[in-house]
Amino acid sequence: MRVLAMPPMPGMGDPHAVMSGPMWMPTAPPTVANVLAWHPQPVPVMSVLAVALLLGYGAGVLVLRRRGVAWPVGRTLMWVVGIASILFVTGTGIDGYGMELFSVHMIQHMALNMLCPVFLVLGAPVTLLLRVLPAGHGRKGRVRRGVLYALHSVPASILTHPVVTFALFVMSLYGLYFTPAFDFLMGTWWGHNLMLIHFLLIGFLYFWGILGVDPSPRQTGRGLRSISGEVLPVLELAATTPFHAFFGVVVMMSTTLLVHFYATPMPGWNIMPLADQGVGGGIAWGFTEFPTLLVLGVLVSKWQRSDARKTAAAERRSARVGDVDLDEYNDYLLGLSDRDGSRG
Repeated sequence: MRVLAMPPMPGMGDPHAVMSGPMWMPTAPPTVANVLAWHPQPVPVMSVLAVALLLGYGAGVLVLRRRGVAWPVGRTLMWVVGIASILFVTGTGIDGYGMELFSVHMIQHMALNMLCPVFLVLGAPVTLLLRVLPAGHGRKGRVRRGVLYALHSVPASILTHPVVTFALFVMSLYGLYFTPAFDFLMGTWWGHNLMLIHFLLIGFLYFWGILGVDPSPRQTGRGLRSISGEVLPVLELAATTPFHAFFGVVVMMSTTLLVHFYATPMPGWNIMPLADQGVGGGIAWGFTEFPTLLVLGVLVSKWQRSDARKTAAAERRSARVGDVDLDEYNDYLLGLSDRDGSRG
């Protein structure tokens, strides 16, 4: 292995050599064992962030339990799976080999942008936070009121608008790889970690609005009209699919390297950068299917539960006061019959 801690030196031929900061970059050929082995970076920014999110969530669940408030086990499980998936692509050899191979980097990108956020959103962290924070009009409930104010604010409504989240999500692909931004960010350890955090945040913002598990600015109706519903999430989900497919096809069919960071092949690996870029394009093209099906399944399940609740409520109302709709319809028919009789 090699740990790069030298500042970039101009004129060096190997693009990897200009990486500045404490980054582990492997020299052994990529095997399944090497890529999947536990190997956090010397400064494990993403791993520390993931563990902090896990501990914070766990502390919130414990607070609710001490108050005697139940928290769904399924939500906790989804959060744990989301954190585990983050650790899997940032705390193992995937992170190091992603610095050497575009294809491995694309696995990391797709997971952080499209898979990890889905599980995190299903963990309902905003709901958990609002339940844990003390309520009230005095000093005690100040933090909770601040969170609610942020959720109801116009800037938050704009940021979570479908057009904005769609643009941010798509630009995570086109704006990064078709501009010099990727080479610039990959040149430093902080830029690399900033890019990974960006993938995760944009994915969370995107799926937060689509899944609708947590309270969000979309559901407040303030600043912008309420845009929650059953059709819009499916349209949002479907809208990004062609862009991912087109991006993958362009990368696969490209006869030149899109990014220069991977221009120099690793000695002894027998992996040509252009061929590896084609594999990365195929990963970007095919990876979207599983997260899309997962989100669609969650949406269908959510709609079925909503319909079941509405049906049960209607049945309870009917048992108490009778079938109001049927009674009104019968009265309408009776009125028509009386009018016909009076005319006769």
